[in-house]
Amino acid sequence: MISSEQLLNEVEAHIAEFFVQNLPSEYIFHDLDHTIQTVAAAKMIGEGSRISSQDMLILILATWFHDTGYAQGPVDHEDRSCTNAVSFLESKISTDEISRVLSCIRATKVPQSPDTLLEQIICDADLGHLGMKIYWDRTSRLRQELVLARKNIMNDQEWVDFELNFMLNHEYHTVVAQELFNKRKAKHIQQLLKQKRRLNPDLTPMDDGISPNDNQERTDKLKKVLKAKEKEMKTASMGRGVETMYRTTYRTHTNLSSLADSKANQMISLNAIVISILASTLLPKLQSHKELAIPTIMLLLTGLLSMVFATLSTRPKVTEGKVTREAIKQRKANLLFFGNFYNMSLEDFQWGVNEMLTDPEFLYSSMSRDLYYLGIVLGKKFRYLSICYNIFMYGIIISVFSFVLAFVLQHDFDPNLFKKG
Repeated sequence: MISSEQLLNEVEAHIAEFFVQNLPSEYIFHDLDHTIQTVAAAKMIGEGSRISSQDMLILILATWFHDTGYAQGPVDHEDRSCTNAVSFLESKISTDEISRVLSCIRATKVPQSPDTLLEQIICDADLGHLGMKIYWDRTSRLRQELVLARKNIMNDQEWVDFELNFMLNHEYHTVVAQELFNKRKAKHIQQLLKQKRRLNPDLTPMDDGISPNDNQERTDKLKKVLKAKEKEMKTASMGRGVETMYRTTYRTHTNLSSLADSKANQMISLNAIVISILASTLLPKLQSHKELAIPTIMLLLTGLLSMVFATLSTRPKVTEGKVTREAIKQRKANLLFFGNFYNMSLEDFQWGVNEMLTDPEFLYSSMSRDLYYLGIVLGKKFRYLSICYNIFMYGIIISVFSFVLAFVLQHDFDPNLFKKG
């Protein structure tokens, strides 16, 4: 196996030569420039998504090959791109890695429906130009390509409608791509709408050639989504104050949990000593000092019940230790607590963590959820400890008064009562 860097260099040279030798001249949009731009966008989104170096390799390999199938035409070009990738990579990377490369290539087929993070990234990179400065150059090239390669001739009005319909129905999948491209994409939509009104001055929002009654509504909705995403990204970036809040709260919860466990251990040890002393000194003497039976039993019950509640406060809760991919996709899982993932496979866990790291809302909601359940556990610990301390305090008081009362009533205090033997 060659190194990743060497492999990528070979692939880049191979793709450059492939496009020069095999791509028909009429494909002026799906050309080498488009592939290079898509690779650059994939790297940018991948780095922003914090994917591993191995995942980055898979992503870039798939991006280099994703449009090579255009050498034989646009229809089902993804399948031919997969064939080209297998032909070049089969002796250079493992079968599993090739399978992941092919899945990424197939995911770019429009309409896009990616499943994994890598598939989402390559799909966003493939259409990254919608939110870039190069949009107008690329869309002009696409229009020319449709004419040259497919004989699909549209007038200006039809072309603007075509672009608007595509733009308004498209959404970026990853948070990183949304942050990078959505704002400029919204500007392009507004410019297209202006062109549409300029081409047809009598146009009304009720009759815009895209779909009746919803053009303005969808545009307003897009603006709201963009504002929400901007707010989401500000939240995701999290200033020092918020990060300090989470860190301090976690530390406080951890310290309180340690304090509760320490107090519980102290009560268990103390009551174990009390019970052992009673068992070795008083219990054997009860036959000759029956007046001490009730106070002794009360003291034993005090120690026993105190130990029970102290133990309950430290008893671990057994969980299933596994969350499903579906729960992660629905953003209902918490992967920050070991009890939720210790029975998961490494692959599923890594996938889930990557999903969490690339979705700031998911990440911080998981942290908030984790803090909430830590608080629930702490509440139970301190409630049991409170009961334990109350039993111990009142039990000791009542037991001592019972011993005093027993001695007073009998008037026959035996000074050797607490001596062994």
